[in-house]
Amino acid sequence: MRIITRKKGEKTYHYLQHSYRENGKVVTKERYLGIEIPRDIEMVKLELRKASQKEVFKKFKRIKEHFQKEWHHYPESIKEKEKMEVAVAFTYNSNAIEGSTITLHDAWEILQDRLAPHKPISDIKETEAHCRVFLRMLDSKELPSESLLLKWHRDLFGETKKDIAGKFREYPVRVGGYRAPDWKSIKKGVGELMTFIGNAHLHPVELAALAHYRFEKIHPFGDGNGRIGRLLMNNILWHHHYPMLIIEHKKRRAYYKALEKEEDGFLHYFFRRYLAVHKKRYAGL
Repeated sequence: MRIITRKKGEKTYHYLQHSYRENGKVVTKERYLGIEIPRDIEMVKLELRKASQKEVFKKFKRIKEHFQKEWHHYPESIKEKEKMEVAVAFTYNSNAIEGSTITLHDAWEILQDRLAPHKPISDIKETEAHCRVFLRMLDSKELPSESLLLKWHRDLFGETKKDIAGKFREYPVRVGGYRAPDWKSIKKGVGELMTFIGNAHLHPVELAALAHYRFEKIHPFGDGNGRIGRLLMNNILWHHHYPMLIIEHKKRRAYYKALEKEEDGFLHYFFRRYLAVHKKRYAGL
């Protein structure tokens, strides 16, 4: 979504342009804004985005209904087993994206069989810690907050990166070609993000995507931002009763490219990925 201008004589007119994919084709719609960009431009963007996402949201609704119906019928022991399977898969993929040497097979041995592979001890400890944090997140009703993000980070890296665990960075960082905001603005940025999450009238899948994207752009920690951001996204999905999304290590390049795009570009990627992962739920297969 972008604002474009057109000149007619001496006057300049502003339009909001939104392109999206529908039935395999790219559709572009515009809304006239006027001679000046309105102050409530974010609300205008939200309305235009919603108009283009009706069919997608219908699929999301079917995904949620199918998931909840399935989950409701599981005995408690099976629910715990399912949680563990997701925890292992999510832990493996989220850590592997960040360079962990632990394989999926290793992760099962560490977390289920309590066997330690011949791998760096830091990778083993972070595998154990990530799984614990994830499982606690599923059972907790704690809403996203600055203190929760710091707690997750402290619990994830308390044994392996003690000097930065549970602390916002106080130095500049660069991720590839992206320079993260100045560290002095981190608390303000995180505070605004938490307010956005708490007050946004958005579809939960959309909120999860935008929360993850905006968190990564703030990049508040010295290390571990990707893992915390993916925990945040699944916290939102799970506590709104939607099935979660695992960003697979083997598909990390598409994920990285999406994070380099503007917000709408990442949103499109996230929706496509979510629908692809949960296709059987909305297609009734």
